[in-house]
Formats: sequence, C-alpha cells, structure tokens
Amino acid sequence: MPLDQVDIDELDMGQSKKKEMSFIDHLEELRWMILRSLLAIVLCTIAVFAFKGFFIETVIFGPSTPEFVGYEIICNFSQKVLKGDKLCFSNTISMQNPKMVGQFLTHFKMSFVMGFVLAFPFVFWQVWKFIRPALYKNELTAMRGIVFFAWFFFIIGIMFGYFLILPFSMNFLANYILSDNIQNLNTIGDYTGFITMVSLGAGLMFELPMVIYMLAKIGLVTPKFLRKYRKHAVVILLFVAAMITPPDVITQILIGLPVYLLYELSIFVAAWVQKKQPSNG
Repeated sequence: MPLDQVDIDELDMGQSKKKEMSFIDHLEELRWMILRSLLAIVLCTIAVFAFKGFFIETVIFGPSTPEFVGYEIICNFSQKVLKGDKLCFSNTISMQNPKMVGQFLTHFKMSFVMGFVLAFPFVFWQVWKFIRPALYKNELTAMRGIVFFAWFFFIIGIMFGYFLILPFSMNFLANYILSDNIQNLNTIGDYTGFITMVSLGAGLMFELPMVIYMLAKIGLVTPKFLRKYRKHAVVILLFVAAMITPPDVITQILIGLPVYLLYELSIFVAAWVQKKQPSNG
C-alpha cells in the first residue's frame, strides 16, 4: 500500500498547524527529514554490503559476462522477432584495479548506490511529508499515490537502462577498435561508473512525467507550452540521453523512443492537471 494514502481531513488539521510553525520549527523538521532519509540509505547500504557475493558477482559484474540476463533477453528477441542472431552478444570484459583500496571502495560505493535505490521510496515519502501540509485539500486528493508512481517510474527506468541500454552500450564499446595497436585496459572504477551512469541516468529520465506533474501543479508549465516546444524539448532530452550512452544508432533509437513517449505522457499529465486546476481552493 502506498505510504501516502492517508486521511485527507487529518492532513487539513495538520495544514493549519504547519502554517503556524516558525522558521526555526521548519528548519528543525527539515533537519529530521534529512536525518531519517540518510539513516534509511545507510541501513539499506549496510544490508547490500553484507550480501557481497550475489550483489557484486551477479548484479555489478553480470553485464561483463556473456551469461548476463540482458544479453539473453535481447538475443531471444533477435531470434524470435528478427529471425536472426544479429543482436546476440557475448562480451567478456576484464578489469584491472590500479589502486590498493580500489576494490573495497568499489564495494562500498556500489553498495551505497544500491542502498539509495532501495531507500528511494522512503526518502521521497519523507520529502513528500515535508511539503504536503502546504497543499490544499483538493491538491492532496489529486496527488494521492505520488510516492508510489515516483518510485515506479524510477525503478522501471533503472531496469530499462540496466537490462536493455547497458547491453547495447557494452557491446558497442567493447567492440569499438580505434587501432589494433591499442589495448583496452578497463579499470574497475571506469566500469562501475559507467553502469551507474547508464542505469541511474535512465531512472532519472523516467521521472519526467512526475517532474512535469509537479511543475504543472505550481503553474510553471502548461500542455499548450509543452506542445509548442515539443521538438525543442525532445532534442534536448535526446542530447542528455546521448551523454549517458554511446553514439551507436541502435542505442540511440532505444533511448530515443522511450524519451519521446515519456514526453507525450507528460503532455497528457499536464493537461489532466490543468483540467483539475480550476477547482483549486
């Protein structure tokens, strides 16, 4: 059950109390919100850190082996839909550790990243609790389920980046040869940094409908504005997407199509918000 499914009347009572709070009280509440969020991230990080074998070998280094489930998904699609093996990859990426503390820091860093992903619903709920009392009753009703949908789009984006974008990116980069005289020496930091950038980058991009929803609620964007500057926005979004993916055609299509669909969904969301807006008290 979504964390923000609470009684609206109770929130209205808290709303008047919130408005009477002093600036210092707001800062104190903000401080506790940050501390609770950090504690959740730390606890999730410790939990992930403890499962070193599965997390490191299967999740982190999985894309560096031919047995990666993402490669299998794409290969099955290629064989059944495209009737060929053109998209069947079998990459083996070896890595080096140039620093004494490199492996430990990598373990900690990636555990922290996964800890943040796992704690994201709670962290977002804490932020939502902080800003919720300032909203009107009809706004609270309209924004029910926001924590769930923010988490949903974030996780779907991460899975899309990890299981689909990452295999194509790995295949392109692993087989890109500038010269036969150059040998690739991949460091563990480069590898983990790349998969983090692709996966989290996709997760954040999938938050676009939620961002538009928030901006539409406060009147900064309208569906008319989004339609007018559709081409400009899509170009900018594709440029941002290109920053987290290699410049091969298939990968760009894979990231470009969802970005466009997300933008169209955002226009629909903004139109829905505008339709509800006149009832704002």
